[in-house]
Amino acid sequence: MKKKHILYSVILSMGMAVSSCSDYLNVSDKLNETTQNLDKIFMSKVFSEQWLSQAYAYLIRYNSDIHDRGWCPTNFADDYIYCDNLAELRKFKYAEYDEEFHRDAWYDAYNGIRQASIFIHNIDRNLEFTQEERKDYKAQARFVRAYLYWKLLQKFGPIPLLPDEGMDYSLSYKEIATPRSTYDECADFIAQEMVLAAYDLPEDRDSRNIARPTRGAALAARAKVLLYAASPINNPGGPGDPLPSERFADLVDDQGHLLMGQEYNEEKWAKAAAAAKDVVEMGKRGVYRLYTVKARSEGTIDYPATITPPPHDIYSNKNYPDGWADIDPLQSYQNMFNGNLHPSDNPEMIFTTGQNFNAYWLAQRGMPMEIGGSNCYAMSGKQCDAYEMNDGTPFDKKKKYTGDDMYISTEEEKSGQYAPLRTGVNKRYAHREPRFYASCAYNGTFWPATSAELPENRNKQVFYYRGTESGWGISNNVLRTGIGVMKYISTRDNGKAGTIIAKPVVGIRYADVLLWYAEALNELNPGAQYTIPSWDGKQSYTITRDEEEMHYAIKRVRLRAGLPDYDETDVYQSQEAFRKKLKHERQIEFFAENSRYFDLRRWKDAQEEESMPITGCNIYMSETARDYFHTQVTLSDIPTTFSRKMYFWPISKNELNKNFRMTQNPGWKSYDQ
Repeated sequence: MKKKHILYSVILSMGMAVSSCSDYLNVSDKLNETTQNLDKIFMSKVFSEQWLSQAYAYLIRYNSDIHDRGWCPTNFADDYIYCDNLAELRKFKYAEYDEEFHRDAWYDAYNGIRQASIFIHNIDRNLEFTQEERKDYKAQARFVRAYLYWKLLQKFGPIPLLPDEGMDYSLSYKEIATPRSTYDECADFIAQEMVLAAYDLPEDRDSRNIARPTRGAALAARAKVLLYAASPINNPGGPGDPLPSERFADLVDDQGHLLMGQEYNEEKWAKAAAAAKDVVEMGKRGVYRLYTVKARSEGTIDYPATITPPPHDIYSNKNYPDGWADIDPLQSYQNMFNGNLHPSDNPEMIFTTGQNFNAYWLAQRGMPMEIGGSNCYAMSGKQCDAYEMNDGTPFDKKKKYTGDDMYISTEEEKSGQYAPLRTGVNKRYAHREPRFYASCAYNGTFWPATSAELPENRNKQVFYYRGTESGWGISNNVLRTGIGVMKYISTRDNGKAGTIIAKPVVGIRYADVLLWYAEALNELNPGAQYTIPSWDGKQSYTITRDEEEMHYAIKRVRLRAGLPDYDETDVYQSQEAFRKKLKHERQIEFFAENSRYFDLRRWKDAQEEESMPITGCNIYMSETARDYFHTQVTLSDIPTTFSRKMYFWPISKNELNKNFRMTQNPGWKSYDQ
């Protein structure tokens, strides 16, 4: 068979010049993409592995699942705020950036897609691998390619799907130009590719290969894509759509064809539920489970004793997953993010790209000045107040937490009745659910920072009052809300002659799948029934609004957090009530995990939620006026708004010029083609 020199995304990512290929495809300085060198590459085990590694590399920059603000601004929505560059933050919040905003996310994705595609079409020639190794490697490349398409779809909306067989660069500009596919076409393609990958991926990998996808990773990614396709952004007019008239009828291809769904189709939710069920069934047979830490009656600075949830008639006396008697809810949650747990030891981790090479900044910018941090990653007041009390009831925002009796006394600290709060902390932060203490660095938080050599750099209780080291008037970087972020910080982390330990990239975890499953089931009308085959066609699922299955999913997430299920209310009987609870649960469970930004957009809630003022403590108050410090105020220096064009990122001018069939997203400048 005549070999064809394939060029997958050069028109989309690097221009029309063929000579530029070697600049971005090299796996080493000596490997250029020619037919001869492709032969050389794919007859060598080492070179082939290098080629695949380069495809993986496009998942750890602009298309990473969790990253610092420079690479991953979508991790910062209405809940998570960076304060070290307010000018940049205002641009981001107001969408005052231009069409070149984060265009590298587009270029990286298509470069990776091309890299993976070439691997898929050539790896079978490499006889240095066994047949099983070739199948596994090809499935990995297929996963990477589909995952990069997903990253594009999530940010930019409908995108061009390139021919699987590749493109011949000898064709004319007009012949190579590729239009955008519809949202459903993109989602279906990605879902199908993930199924093909799943067939040849193993269910498990050893610790040395933890960053390589498994069958569960492919199926979970498929479930996520189908859930988004079923959500109001692409499935308008359903019972959960807050803006049924918003149907993106102006998002079209170059021929005027609609790219977004225009009519509600309940079956999309059923397909999303069935896809999630594929992974839930793996969980039921032990492949995945939510990570938990055993309860302990005694502790140390690094690993404190368990804070027992308040007594409950059902859950206090049962072991997990039927109760919380034997687990430590706080450490069960926080260890997944702070570096104390390796991904290979986390049964909840479905997909990870390994250690986050930029996690240093997630921790360093979150830590206060007292322990060598930059003190600039803040939690919004809305997010802080969203955390429930430790008995599962909502936090009372109307209650006044003023007066001396609203601050922890020395005696109260010694008694442990308000643990983990220490002396001087306002009681608005008392008796909150465990995920609050794992995520929130409230005013007066204790920071062990045990890796510092000098005692004076360890064991710091940090207040953000005006005039303190991390407060207004002293620090160059100030938490604009007066509320910090603890989530990615270990008790050992210390920037003052200490160390900041490595953190994992939490890409997809089982808790996510459980909540997707519950969400999709809830959107089915009572009485509706769908028969949908499993991913491999070996069985069929009867998909209904099954309250028992919804309980199964939600209960595990809530009990792991030391909170009761919703079984004492009528939440499960009401689509609307459950939807509200589900959205709230996702806001808490996945805080600072690059979920909130996209959740608000797929639900079409962003217009309301991201337009709400950012609130926080009054950071201009000193400790002598501590009541006023803890009185929430609107932050006028962090204005917020949401315009329609912010649903999808803009396509760059360069891209529009290179591909004359490419169309711009609504609200952004199109330029003359």
